[in-house]
Amino acid sequence: MAKKPTDHSQRIDQPTGTAFVGHEWDGIEELDTPMPRWWLWTFYITIIWALAYVIMYPAWPLVNSATKGMLGWTSRGELAAEMQAADAKRAPLVSALAAIPVEQLVADQRLYQGAVAGGAAAFKVHCVQCHGSGAMGSKGYPNLNDDDWLWGGDIAAIHYTLTNGIRNPDHAETRQSAMPAFDGILTPAEIAALVGHVQSLSGKAKPNAKGAELFATNCASCHGPDGKGLREFGAPNLSDNIWLYGGDRATLTQTIKQSRQGVMPRWNDKLDPATIKMLAAYVHSLGGGEATPAAATPAAPTMMEAKAANGQP
Repeated sequence: MAKKPTDHSQRIDQPTGTAFVGHEWDGIEELDTPMPRWWLWTFYITIIWALAYVIMYPAWPLVNSATKGMLGWTSRGELAAEMQAADAKRAPLVSALAAIPVEQLVADQRLYQGAVAGGAAAFKVHCVQCHGSGAMGSKGYPNLNDDDWLWGGDIAAIHYTLTNGIRNPDHAETRQSAMPAFDGILTPAEIAALVGHVQSLSGKAKPNAKGAELFATNCASCHGPDGKGLREFGAPNLSDNIWLYGGDRATLTQTIKQSRQGVMPRWNDKLDPATIKMLAAYVHSLGGGEATPAAATPAAPTMMEAKAANGQP
């Protein structure tokens, strides 16, 4: 327990020349050693710095805002300035992309490479949620690196898909494909035979006559008699062993019984035309991009045309 000396006169520690405070613990007395001068100056400087910061920058929260600060600086203002600088930097590329038809973009390699770089950045923002960071896709979301395309893999076809989307309601130009659900149309035994025939197209099962007959009657109008698909209907190639939802018996049975109706958003109401061209160039560059055909990309069939092709009223 600390004890106070009875003699209240100031006492000096002879070795250090420092006055005693008057506190003692078990014979050990406390000295009134002053703070180091460097520490005091540092402390004073931090006080001055804090006061200056409060005056110059936004600091004190108010009811609906905060103090503005004499410099008028805000993080939002800095972000806006950086975005304006970025927009100014990419303005020449945007102008060039706006002026060139998408079908001619691949021929201009310098502009094409610039579009690919911009599309890679846009893809990370808008597309990775479904197609993944490497565009490898997942169950129900196509792999954009291979050469398996429902409507075509040339840059014009990719651009059309990005612009108008797939199965977007209330949009006349959207891609449409309508596979009927065969549950109730075919018996379980017929569906099983049809699944076997579909698997046989890619060598996963032995051919069966009943399944081939059912395929010719119900499926060949969209997928073709050889099962290689028809792009005008967005019907997939069933012979390449590339599957969007899976090619095992259980998954194929579910697909034939219940159909699939995946939806891709259209980007023409969310992104500017230059960014859509950049995305088209990036997807085209991933490895599965096809050469642009001489003829223009055919428009997607309407819902009525697609239904008629599948024998639906």
